[in-house]
Amino acid sequence: MDNLIIRSKNNRFRFKFGQNYIILFALAALVLVFFLLNPNFTDRYNLVSMAQSLSPYAILGLGVTFVIATGGIDLSIGTVCIAAAVVAGKMYTSGLLGDNLWLTIPIMIMIGIDFGLLNGFLVAYLKLPAFIATLGTMMLSRGLSALIVSDPNIFFPGGTWFNRVFSNNNGIPTGIFWVLGFALICGYIMYKNKIGRYILSIGSNEEATRLSGINTQNYKLIAYTISGLMAGVAAIFWAAAFPTVAAATGNGMELDAIAGVYIGGTSAAGGVASVSGTVIGAALLVVIRNGLNMILAKFNLNLNSTYVTYVLTGIIVVVAVLMDVIKTGKRNKFRIRKREKKS
Repeated sequence: MDNLIIRSKNNRFRFKFGQNYIILFALAALVLVFFLLNPNFTDRYNLVSMAQSLSPYAILGLGVTFVIATGGIDLSIGTVCIAAAVVAGKMYTSGLLGDNLWLTIPIMIMIGIDFGLLNGFLVAYLKLPAFIATLGTMMLSRGLSALIVSDPNIFFPGGTWFNRVFSNNNGIPTGIFWVLGFALICGYIMYKNKIGRYILSIGSNEEATRLSGINTQNYKLIAYTISGLMAGVAAIFWAAAFPTVAAATGNGMELDAIAGVYIGGTSAAGGVASVSGTVIGAALLVVIRNGLNMILAKFNLNLNSTYVTYVLTGIIVVVAVLMDVIKTGKRNKFRIRKREKKS
């Protein structure tokens, strides 16, 4: 039995590793195509701009990877991210924080954690379906932040240490270094810590995990709390990259982040997660969005780049999930055959 478990784990690792290679190849191919169609695509200014856009989406994706690994979903991360940014920004611009811009950071993080805890409580302890619970908190965070802030736009100061540390320091995309650091931390938690192992176990078979003596409710709560925490962290990078934050927005951000997670190889059914794949998947979507904008503008094509991006993203997500379904089916057949041979 131990050999079977080790072998199945190795198979799963090889699959994740292989899928990362496929995404990296697709990413490199897209960069090459966009460069050939428009050499300005690899201009330093454009690369820095893409890096700035990538940071908040990649961080959102890293957080929601833990939720999806349990077999759940978190639709609130986009609106929670914007809510955290506008509430903290309102407190700063109204003078409640004085001139201490750094105080917006713990406020954004705490708002994210609060919504993560709420989501976890609703899903793990009240047994609400994750889709319904997080759909409710998505609308709650959007409406509540709009009522609290009341202003249509919140303006964070530009050209300060805040922008340089979390977004762009004289042409150096500092946000990318943060993303890599967060990816390493999330990778350690997911693969080298019991929190991640239990979260993956819940996604594989929640009932068996519970019967083995693990408090599945607590670890589901932790997964949603991590997702909320990272939504609050993403708010920091969003405010640093885009100092004008529109209140009562954020719908759609969660879809981009979740799409990156699925593209990166995390199983929609839970039990398999790829932290590095999440970052690569987010980068792929940013490249597609930016590249299409430049190509459509260069050739004066009367198409809305946003809608074209949605079409391509939808196709890519469906293909990625289909690959996961096929791999899961083959893996299950392999396990069944092993059991039949043993019996």
